[in-house]
Amino acid sequence: MTLTTIRRDVEGRRVLERIGGRNDAPPLVLVHGLGVRGRYLMPVAERLASDYRVAIPDLPDVPVDVPGRRAALSDWMRAAGIARAPLLANSLGCQIAVDLAVTAPELVEALVLVGPTVDPAARSLLRQALRLVATAAHERPALDALVVAEYASHPLATLRAARAMLADRIEEKLPSVEAPVLVVRGEHDRIVPQAWAEEVARLARGRLEVLPGGHALNFTSPEELARVARSFLR
Repeated sequence: MTLTTIRRDVEGRRVLERIGGRNDAPPLVLVHGLGVRGRYLMPVAERLASDYRVAIPDLPDVPVDVPGRRAALSDWMRAAGIARAPLLANSLGCQIAVDLAVTAPELVEALVLVGPTVDPAARSLLRQALRLVATAAHERPALDALVVAEYASHPLATLRAARAMLADRIEEKLPSVEAPVLVVRGEHDRIVPQAWAEEVARLARGRLEVLPGGHALNFTSPEELARVARSFLR
C-alpha cells in the first residue's frame, strides 16, 4: 500500500508526515533515526498498513537533544489526534520513543525497538562511526546511498544530533518503561551487538527477536520485521 505525504501545522512548524492504511484501523507511529527522514521507514510501514493506520512524522532538526525531540513527537501526536499508539522506532528513534514512554506513558501502548542505540560500550563518535561503516556492508546499497545523501544534506545538524544521542542514557530509562517492549536486532548489526540487544530487552522486561539484516531492518528486511511486529502488537 502506498503512503500519502502531507504537511501538518504543529506548534508553529510545518511537519511533513507520511500516512497510510484504513481510517478505521488502530494507529501505529514510526520514529526515524539519526540524520535521516522518515522515508526509509516506508518499506515496513507499507507492509503494516493493511493492519494499522501508519504514520511517520519527520521530526525537526531543532531541538537537537532527545528530550526536545520527544517533545516534538508528543506535540505532533496530539496535533494528529493520536491519543495513544504503539511506536515502532529505529536507532536514535528508539531513544526518543523510550523517553516518550517514560515521560508520557499515556501516549504509548507498546514499543518495537529496532536496533536501539546507544551501546554504553561504544559511547564515542569514533566507535559509532566505525560500527556504522562495518554495518553498511550488510545493508542494501539503496539504503547506504540514501543515508549518505541525507547526512550530506545537513552535516552539522547530524553531528549535533549524534552528540546528543551519545549523551542520552537509554539504559537508565528502560527499567521505568511500563509498556510492553519488543527489541529487534539485525544479525549483522555492528552498531547494536547481541549482548547490548539482550541487555535492552532485560532492562525493559521485554523480549528479543534477531532477524537477517543490518541496523535498519525496516528497510533491509521489511517483510520479516512486519511479521514479528504484527505478531507482537496483536
